[in-house]
Formats: sequence, structure tokens, C-alpha cells
Amino acid sequence: MRVITGKYKGRHFDIPRSFKARPTTDFAKENIFNVLIQYVDLEGAQALDLFSGTGSITLELLSRGCRQVVSIELDRDHHRFICDCLKKINADGTSAVQPLRADAFRFMKTCHQQFDLIFADPPYALPELPTIPDIIFQKNLLKPEGLLVFEHGKDHDFSAHPHFLEHRSYGSVNFSLFR
Repeated sequence: MRVITGKYKGRHFDIPRSFKARPTTDFAKENIFNVLIQYVDLEGAQALDLFSGTGSITLELLSRGCRQVVSIELDRDHHRFICDCLKKINADGTSAVQPLRADAFRFMKTCHQQFDLIFADPPYALPELPTIPDIIFQKNLLKPEGLLVFEHGKDHDFSAHPHFLEHRSYGSVNFSLFR
């Protein structure tokens, strides 16, 4: 796993082979970030990384200048890995990042903060996956001009959602953008 651009550009982090989480591929990550910077100025933005997995998106957001990144990951080993990566770039313990070991659904339902950008990459087989955009909008987690980037498998189509903006596909990785 590597950071594509920004302050930590080129930094590599070795993911343990035992991990079930799959980081967003470099190809897909680079392309979706090229799209989302048309919608959101990341410099100074407040971002939420739901279902953080390996922390790849959290690291990319920090590298690109986000003022605050809240990283939500339930798995103990994955959360520890994210914290270790943050230590390696000297970002641990700063106000710029909050790596929380928490259930993403509970977090969404109790969070009172709004974000400029929410990146959600749940497990593709998660039964509740289709409800995530609705929860985010019902709980008013996005700022008025905020953007939700939702990674999902090819079996889901969100084009009828009232907040849907566009869909991008990079190989087997699909992103739906909402505002």
C-alpha cells in the first residue's frame, strides 16, 4: 500500500498477509482522487473515512492536506495497523487525525459533526451496504457542499438515489458520488 501524492507521497506500508481487508487499488485510488478534487478542496477539509480497513484512504487524505480525518475501523488488528502507520508518519497524537476503533453504523447514528468529505468503503458483501448513503444523509453528516464517495461492488446501482451525482468504475472497483 502506498500514498499516491501530497506530503507523504511515495510512502509504502506493508499490509500483513493475515488481513481480510483489501485496500483500494492504487489505480482506483489515484483516479477517484482525481475526480473528487473537482468537487472538494482537500486542503483544510474535514474528512471521515468509514470502514477504514488498512487506512489507505486516511493516509491519502492526510497527505493531501486535510485539516482533520476521522478514521473508523472496527477490527482490532486493522485499527492497530492504522495507528502504527500514523506513528510512522508522525501523525499519531495530533489533532489532524482521530483513528477510532468503532462500529461505523453506530458512529454514523451518533455523530453530530459534519464533514466536507466522507469516504465509505464497506465490505462489498455487507448486507446493510445499500443503506449507508441514506443514513449519512438522514443524519446530516455532510456539510452543504460536502461529498460522499461510496465504494461498492458492481451489483449495486445508486443512480436513482436523490443525492446521486455520478458513478465511476475502475476495473472491479465501483464508486458512486453523492452530494
